[in-house]
Amino acid sequence: MEQHNNHTEHTHSYGIYILVWLALMTLTAVTVAVAGMDIGNFTVATALLIACVKAYLVLTIFMHLKQEGKTFFVFVLIALFFLIISFVLLFSDYSFQ
Repeated sequence: MEQHNNHTEHTHSYGIYILVWLALMTLTAVTVAVAGMDIGNFTVATALLIACVKAYLVLTIFMHLKQEGKTFFVFVLIALFFLIISFVLLFSDYSFQ
């Protein structure tokens, strides 16, 4: 029996990788700058928001998540769902002490 593999190779150009790397470095510098500011309760929220943007860039560009199948994407969403639940439980426990 003959099997056909219809998997196509999806790659980005080096320019995209360099731009994303520069964006990640810039966002890291912004995170460090925000950590040095006194903006009250928004410091942690801002750092987490920047971390989410950085994670999105890594997942979509470097890990090629956009080119993966729907099943793999569902598994990543489930993992992120449980990570969010963990953060909610952690911060709710932290806020009551």
